[in-house]
Amino acid sequence: MFKRLVSIFAFFAIALPAAPVLADEYQDTINIFKKAGESGSFFGKAYGYAVFPTIGKGGVGVGGAYGKGHVYARGKYVGDTSMAQVTVGFQLGGQAYSEIIFFEDERAFKEFTGGNFEFGADASAIAITASANAKASSTGASAGASATKNAATTAGGYHKGMATFTVAKGGLMYEASVGGQKFSYKAK
Repeated sequence: MFKRLVSIFAFFAIALPAAPVLADEYQDTINIFKKAGESGSFFGKAYGYAVFPTIGKGGVGVGGAYGKGHVYARGKYVGDTSMAQVTVGFQLGGQAYSEIIFFEDERAFKEFTGGNFEFGADASAIAITASANAKASSTGASAGASATKNAATTAGGYHKGMATFTVAKGGLMYEASVGGQKFSYKAK
């Protein structure tokens, strides 16, 4: 039984993040967030944002997540980012989700792109689809959920200059764990 769980974890930890990211997958993901309730209103007000089309997450006791993304300032693509997460606690399974982080102003943007940036384990994201554990450890004011991507109703706003939203893509993960997200940035 344990070997089977390890195999499942290995599949999600390796296969999901290694899936090819098509150039238009970034735009497709941005379009999903533009149409998903409150997250859509952030595009007109935010200084910039980082978008991750797919973050793969898996765990059996100890877990991890990884994803690659693009960073935009004033609507222009300015660089690449990656996210890594290690979690400890009760967890079993794997899932994939998309994530977007909005930067309220230039200060928040520079903080994120200044090198290695990390969200603490106590920060939260707003999940905009109803799915088992669609919430990821990142930043935001509160967590909420809705039945569809297009009819999302959420509450919250910027927290320390950043707001994070996630959309579940698939998988199932049972989790009661602690972990933060660490980001790296490279200008194009």
